[in-house]
Amino acid sequence: MTDTLTLYSNPMSRGRIAHWMLEEIGQPYQVVWLDYATTMQQSPYIDINPMGKVPAVTHGARVITENAAICAYLADAFPDAGLAPVDRSAYYRWMFFGAGPLESAIVMNTLGFQVPPERRGMVGHRELPQTLDALEGWLLQHPFLAGDAFSAADVCCGSQIGWGMRFGTVAARPAFGAYWDRCKERPALARSTAASDAALAAAKAAQNG
Repeated sequence: MTDTLTLYSNPMSRGRIAHWMLEEIGQPYQVVWLDYATTMQQSPYIDINPMGKVPAVTHGARVITENAAICAYLADAFPDAGLAPVDRSAYYRWMFFGAGPLESAIVMNTLGFQVPPERRGMVGHRELPQTLDALEGWLLQHPFLAGDAFSAADVCCGSQIGWGMRFGTVAARPAFGAYWDRCKERPALARSTAASDAALAAAKAAQNG
């Protein structure tokens, strides 16, 4: 029997990244929608992820948390989807750039935190404009983050570019816009977005009685 894939998420969360990845691999899965204040902080979910954060994916008895880990795991577990290139140097570089320097720089900037100049060596990112410069430099030379073909790195790191531009946390540079236009052509992204939007609408309707 095939191990069941389950996504634990909230439609207003980074869980949309893992959701997109699950659509990309083309395998059956189920979604458990969680509420931030209640079910996300209670058993049984808190036993799956003691951080009380989403997303998490279970694959049978296996538990995977953190979007970069989820994307890398699913790409390896389901190689027929073709989402992990043979040469994984750029693939790993940019997937974990998104999980580390990029996300950290975006969050710090959004919250208005400024690292004192004399302590910049202590953090793993530059100021947001310089962090984006590194990413832009690559995308000016390559259509996707792993090179010529779409991969799980585009799901994980690319989501931060696309949704960052949408919500104003990432500057809408021409190279980013052209790159995200290529990513938006993925049918899996459309399917996962529709499912999350439907769950969000249902939650709002329930709140309104």
